[in-house]
Amino acid sequence: MKIKNFALLAGVAGLLAACGGSIVEPADLNDQRVFFDFNSAEISKDAKNNLLGQALYMKNHEDVKIQIAGNCDERGSTEYNLALGARRANAAKSVIVKDGIDSKRISTISYGKERPLVKGTGEKVWKMNRNATTTVK
Repeated sequence: MKIKNFALLAGVAGLLAACGGSIVEPADLNDQRVFFDFNSAEISKDAKNNLLGQALYMKNHEDVKIQIAGNCDERGSTEYNLALGARRANAAKSVIVKDGIDSKRISTISYGKERPLVKGTGEKVWKMNRNATTTVK
């Protein structure tokens, strides 16, 4: 069964590569990040490819459960950023679930602006802090 699934996944990966997609299964899901534009929870093409790679990992490791944390930059109120972080985490989760992963294997949390990836201020810092980060639970 696993060989059959692997062959199917390999075929899909080949088809996607032929179409210009770049879905790669990561070696580890810890600290996988997708990034967002300012004031947005929209999943970019790069973010979607990353998340589909995470879904592929989860298909190949059926015992893995993850948490996706939504994060924001320092601008905006605490309440606004907690809500935006939740939308980002849920948007990331949605991509993985739509690719066939049981939603029970994925929890979400929002840290808003409380856990910046990079300290400081300015667009170079802010763009790094607008993310959804995956960790294995």
